[in-house]
Amino acid sequence: MIPRYTRPEMASIWEPQTRFKIWFEIEAHAADAQAELGVIPKQAAETIWAKAKDATFNVERIDEIERETRHDVIAFLTHLAEIVGPEARFVHQGMTSSDVLDTCFNVQLTRAADILIADIDKLLGALKTRAFEHKMTPTIGRSHGIHAEPVTFGLKLAYAYAEFTRAKERLTAARKEIATCAISGAVGTFAQIDPRVEEHVARAMGLTPEPVSTQVIPRDRHAMFFATLGVIASSMERLAIEIRHLQRTEVLEAEEFFSEGQKGSSAMPHKRNPVLTENITGLARMVRGYVTPALENVALWHERDISHSSAERMIGPDATVTLDFALNRLASVIDKLLIYPATMQKNLDRLGGLVHSQRVLIALTQKGASREDAYKLVQRNAMPVWRGEGDFQALLKNDADVTKYLTAAEIAEQFDLNYHLKHVDTIFKRVFGSA
Repeated sequence: MIPRYTRPEMASIWEPQTRFKIWFEIEAHAADAQAELGVIPKQAAETIWAKAKDATFNVERIDEIERETRHDVIAFLTHLAEIVGPEARFVHQGMTSSDVLDTCFNVQLTRAADILIADIDKLLGALKTRAFEHKMTPTIGRSHGIHAEPVTFGLKLAYAYAEFTRAKERLTAARKEIATCAISGAVGTFAQIDPRVEEHVARAMGLTPEPVSTQVIPRDRHAMFFATLGVIASSMERLAIEIRHLQRTEVLEAEEFFSEGQKGSSAMPHKRNPVLTENITGLARMVRGYVTPALENVALWHERDISHSSAERMIGPDATVTLDFALNRLASVIDKLLIYPATMQKNLDRLGGLVHSQRVLIALTQKGASREDAYKLVQRNAMPVWRGEGDFQALLKNDADVTKYLTAAEIAEQFDLNYHLKHVDTIFKRVFGSA
């Protein structure tokens, strides 16, 4: 988590002051429940809230205590006692450190998920606007990086819109799965604390009780959360790479916005490089890199160990902060993307009509040619065009073996660009719900 790729709202979730505030709320809500059950005096619970609710916790003091105790939660509780006074003896009764740590971590992840879901909404909005803007802008579709058949640029963006709609659905599900609370005590048996305390804290913190926590919340939940972030990052990279390819000099069908005063190269003043989408590609690699530790954290010893703890201290903030930054950058790229329909048409025409080869193939078979013979006829006329030797339609019209099946007018009919775009409305209705 470095300032260059960090947005303040997401970063604030992971700041020590925020973490300690959440820890306090967990402890104070637990004290409320304990008081209602008659385990601790109600006055004690009221005092805990009154003295620490608006407190600014001294991070340096907590760190100082931890250097001696070698235990972060004990260090916090010691500092909290300095603020609350004698009634602090009623804090944390029957609880274990993981009750605080795991519940807090899940609160932080759910808050992070809310920001990320809003980020995806922003990206979806940009994609939808630009998709409808270029719904019928013809461009060449490519397979293996080679010209295939015509599509529209709007469809390219519709593909991405559908993919990020799935991303939002997955992240919403991951948020629900991670939003659990554990206040079950040592090894998770509730031996020293009533399950109703957990239920109360869960309601207060916007979570649901973990069915069985064993002392820690099961890490398969976290593995799914970070795996979801990794998939979203991969979808982002897919779109970023598409833009990078389209910006290549030989293609130049679209390019990133180049702002006034921007410089592309320290050596070559003419350069306009796809630096933003290259940056997104790199950030996507980092987010995916955090998935493996999350998967490996699932396998803890017996009821618990802390082999997951050090990894989560890094991957929690780093994965969410990085993805937040990258999603916002991608939304801005799409919103400001420079699109060149004239170049798209030029590239469509570049192969002299070869992009219509399948239509000719099908037309020949419908007029009686076997598929094998039709393929040979089309290919033998296509290969010279591929080498820059003539026009595909003209060669077909001069091939007696082709004209045995198709008239000149029937051949020309196969070169209608609009034929390839006749179902764009149908696809848009599937993706957006309206054309």
